[in-house]
Amino acid sequence: MKTYWISLYLEISSQDNLKKYGEKAIPIIKSYGGKPVVRGGKLKSFSGPNVVRTVIWEFPTYNDAMSCHESTEYKSAWTHAENTTKRIMFIVEGVEQELI
Repeated sequence: MKTYWISLYLEISSQDNLKKYGEKAIPIIKSYGGKPVVRGGKLKSFSGPNVVRTVIWEFPTYNDAMSCHESTEYKSAWTHAENTTKRIMFIVEGVEQELI
């Protein structure tokens, strides 16, 4: 079942660090079958904390998404932004198409 990484960015204090993270992370995420669904764009929050950026990646399976997140390569990429970026990130399975 398709699975999604959802990252809600609450603070970004260094765009340069976030860019370095993206340059390293995107090829890694794609190597695990990740496809970008949302990467920035217009955003209007109606409740909860103020979100400055939203990123959603679609993966073929939950295991692909988890393997990518737990990989040494991805963890290394995240070090470029982890000290200057505050985000809420989670991995969630989608629904089967028949149910929609």
